[in-house]
Amino acid sequence: MDHRTFVAALPAATRARLAARADVPGLRRLALHGGAILALGVAIAVRVPGWPLLLPVQGVALAFLFTLQHEATHKTPFANPRLNEIVGHLAGVLIVQPFEWFRYFHLAHHRHTNDPERDPELADGKPETWRAFLLHLSTIGYWRDKGAVLAANAFGRIDADYVPDRARPRLRREARAMLAGYALAAVLAATVAPWILTAWLLPLALGLPVLRLYLLAEHARCPAVADMFANTRTTFTTRLVRGLAWNMPYHAEHHALPSVPFHKLPELHALARPHLQETEAGYARFAGRYTADLG
Repeated sequence: MDHRTFVAALPAATRARLAARADVPGLRRLALHGGAILALGVAIAVRVPGWPLLLPVQGVALAFLFTLQHEATHKTPFANPRLNEIVGHLAGVLIVQPFEWFRYFHLAHHRHTNDPERDPELADGKPETWRAFLLHLSTIGYWRDKGAVLAANAFGRIDADYVPDRARPRLRREARAMLAGYALAAVLAATVAPWILTAWLLPLALGLPVLRLYLLAEHARCPAVADMFANTRTTFTTRLVRGLAWNMPYHAEHHALPSVPFHKLPELHALARPHLQETEAGYARFAGRYTADLG
């Protein structure tokens, strides 16, 4: 059964229950995720004994704000629309990814999932050599790509075909505001607030490779077909990883029904699991299988 047949077969009451949004689960998860980042950041800033060991932990927590921002593009973490917007923008500032731009980029990815001609996530292809794989996991490409997006959105030509003309002034204002904020942060880091570097930017750079590997598992080497149960991979992992990633390891389920909030994805997974065609038993196993075929 493909994802369209599966969705069509769901009773209307089940679909309505799965798509129901709520503030409390999102606020609870945000308190845990944001609280961990704040606590780790303070510990690093005041340099508790052994604080350098906290840098990669903080980095992973920061990098996985991507999954929260991703959910906010779908307006599903919270029932309150304004709260989704605020959290999406704040997460974007912390991971250097403009929220307004990512919304259009990501929705184009959903419309054309794993289509090599139209999915913007495939613009640079997936790494198929060790050199490309290591570069993909590094922070080099991330900072380069996000810097290029911010510069183009702020001062250049926004020519991505997935961005409608009406949205371009909004993207320009967003990018300019973010660049102004980063300039201020740089001044503060160089003068009165060096913790900006040690509690935010340095950990983020250390955590991004983990995020990049996690994201690679979502679609890499899945077939270029229209069925979301085949072109998207669900990865079975620990409760901790699912919590950190806002349940996005249930990724085929998310693509089949993007309107389902993160806290309802386990219920959707229970229904969809017999029909999933691409699954993996953990991210370490995915990495091992993926790298075994690198040239």
